[in-house]
Amino acid sequence: MNQEPKSNSLPISIIEEYCTICGICIDSCPVGAIKEENEKILIDETLCTLCGVCVSICEEGAIVIEKEERVAFKLEDYKGVWVFSEQRRGKVEPVAYELLGKGRELADKLDCNLTAALLGHNIAEEAEKLIQKGADNVILADEPELANYRPEPYANVLKELVLECKPEIILAGSTTIGRSLFGRLAVGLSTGLTADCTGLDIDKEDKKLIQTRPAFGGNIMATIITPNTRPQMATVRHKVMKELPFDKSRRGEIIRKNFSKEILNTKSKFIEFVEDLSQRVKLTDADIIVSGGRGLGSPENFKIIQSLADVLHGAVGASRPVVDEGWIPFSHQVGQTGKTVSPQLYIAIGISGSVQHLAGMQSSEVIVAINKDSNAPVFNVCDYGIVGDLFEVVPLLTKKLKAVIK
Repeated sequence: MNQEPKSNSLPISIIEEYCTICGICIDSCPVGAIKEENEKILIDETLCTLCGVCVSICEEGAIVIEKEERVAFKLEDYKGVWVFSEQRRGKVEPVAYELLGKGRELADKLDCNLTAALLGHNIAEEAEKLIQKGADNVILADEPELANYRPEPYANVLKELVLECKPEIILAGSTTIGRSLFGRLAVGLSTGLTADCTGLDIDKEDKKLIQTRPAFGGNIMATIITPNTRPQMATVRHKVMKELPFDKSRRGEIIRKNFSKEILNTKSKFIEFVEDLSQRVKLTDADIIVSGGRGLGSPENFKIIQSLADVLHGAVGASRPVVDEGWIPFSHQVGQTGKTVSPQLYIAIGISGSVQHLAGMQSSEVIVAINKDSNAPVFNVCDYGIVGDLFEVVPLLTKKLKAVIK
């Protein structure tokens, strides 16, 4: 009987002789990359991030990830701090500037260079901005195939750059792109990855990267290190790190890199970018967020949340149950399975405060909760709490604020 894995351009395969088509892998895949077709289990290579969840959950051992042989290396061969500078539609995302601020601090402690890795097309002007924001140099991969994010060419390019330049630390934002890309890249480099970090530092004794992130739904803070492999990789939550001001006097080197069509090849095709017009203010960039939950009673009552958000010039958020009910688009969801936010002010209205939701917003500077249930868990984390009927409290609050905010 042939028990060799089915060939695949990704190092993940299905052993058909073992597969019983039970479907548990389909249900467990966090990115929906596994499906059943013609009585076979198939993996969509354009979606798979090689997270390994399906491998661990398959009782038949029918899914395998082939590990590449790791070339022997010395830890001291790796030097420098890199920041993956995510761009969308030709503009660097704010989280990249935040990471440059923290990266500058880490690089100074290690006495090494801070490098921004920028992938895209016709983005030379953005490279200059990265230097003005703290980078010593920018590695620029400017190719038409990299204009819009697609996981395969981006991961291939970064892997080639890492193998060539050997950075000690690589950081990215905990965005949709950052999470997709860094999971794939970490597997390709056979190194560790700490996701959703809220703190980064350098150990004074052995110079390792100390990575801090919430664990168990935010109930504890875990400290993680990568002692045996390089590079040390981490994704960092938006609005957690402080960006440096622009310094137009800064000078640095822009290093252009070219890549073969084989490296840039991909089976996926970018069709178009559809902007979410339901968000008047982008949730992850907002300094003020007003969120609504099941306490609103119906989707029509989200107009109460929108009115308060408009007065405060803030964004509208939501808890998972109301998103699941279709009251508001997923792009507004705050929580572990939605967006992690850290605004200056977070107002939770009609939200009881499940562990999942709290994990996505409890790093906010000031939290205000409005709920008629005095025992709601959200009151355990808020700075200010109002126990009352939101249909009475919120309109009154909106009216008072409108009178004083111009």
